[in-house]
Amino acid sequence: MYDFSGLTASIHSWLSGRLSSAGVTLAEMALAGMAVLMFFVVLGIVLVYMERKVSAFMQLRLGPNRVGPKGTLQAIADTIKLLLKEGFTPKSADKLLFNLAPFIVITVSMLALAPMPFARGLQVYDINIGVFYISAVSSISVIGVLMAGWASNNKYSLLGAMRSGAQIVSYELSAGLSLVAVTALAGSMSLTDIVQSQADGWWIFKGHIPAIIAFVIFIIASTAELNRAPFDMAEAESELTAGFHTEYTGMRFAMFFLAEYVNMFILCGVGATLFLGGWMPLHFGHLNAFNTFMDYIPSPVWFLGKTFFLIFIIMWFRWTFPRLRIDQLLALEWKYLMPISLFNILLVAAVVIAGWHF
Repeated sequence: MYDFSGLTASIHSWLSGRLSSAGVTLAEMALAGMAVLMFFVVLGIVLVYMERKVSAFMQLRLGPNRVGPKGTLQAIADTIKLLLKEGFTPKSADKLLFNLAPFIVITVSMLALAPMPFARGLQVYDINIGVFYISAVSSISVIGVLMAGWASNNKYSLLGAMRSGAQIVSYELSAGLSLVAVTALAGSMSLTDIVQSQADGWWIFKGHIPAIIAFVIFIIASTAELNRAPFDMAEAESELTAGFHTEYTGMRFAMFFLAEYVNMFILCGVGATLFLGGWMPLHFGHLNAFNTFMDYIPSPVWFLGKTFFLIFIIMWFRWTFPRLRIDQLLALEWKYLMPISLFNILLVAAVVIAGWHF
């Protein structure tokens, strides 16, 4: 099984031989920051292209096919367009908060990505409360959304921001309870420990019915937290122009746009880590030949494959289901998902205490 601990240790020892302890810390933070920024750029381009191709596939179209081979450079052309567009600030807007909001949203995405284990020994920050950390940090993004809607001094932006706030705060409860279910099964909040606990089987399989219920709730709640269809009430184009980022142009709009796709990757990465084994290969009992063959596939390939599978499901939702009304959206959470989540927590507790999971 691939282990990147040696690579990170060699980089640390090389820096330690040339810099002071404070210099080593600053250099490692700078390297990690640049790596995350480059990853964000590549991820945004890949996911935008994937979104367009998936939507075209669902609607029997070709999608981007002019700029570059099979339209692969279309997202890059759009990025250049956004970089060159003028950043317009409304005259009556609160300029400080208006300019600060997109930075808060993108910074939260960068913070949430830190404890994500891409492979053994390959993560920015290994923390023993990774699940709690991601849940806490990701909830801050709603502040940037509310700030953008209020500071724009636009009724459509404010209405979209208020809808987004109500939606995110509501669905965070069900998403959090679904994470608690896996945390109870694994006995740890460390993402690394949760992945290690799935060496003999992923929790979606060995956690029985409670794990499957938690997984379904997590996917639905994550889609709602991302403000994606059919839960895109905050950006309902037919009603609110573009919702909370109606007044944003240029790079500031691009930051909101990028944060949406990065957050989708993060939430799907959390789902892949907790329910589908993360970077852990697929193993079946005592099938040693099959298990050995699976171990030859690099760990990052496993993690990214599972994550992009969940991303495809969320994109599938967008291009399949019609948009819900705001009352239907909140009724789904408080009347159905929340009671089911609370019951599932009791079920998980019974499974863990009785030792019924594999």
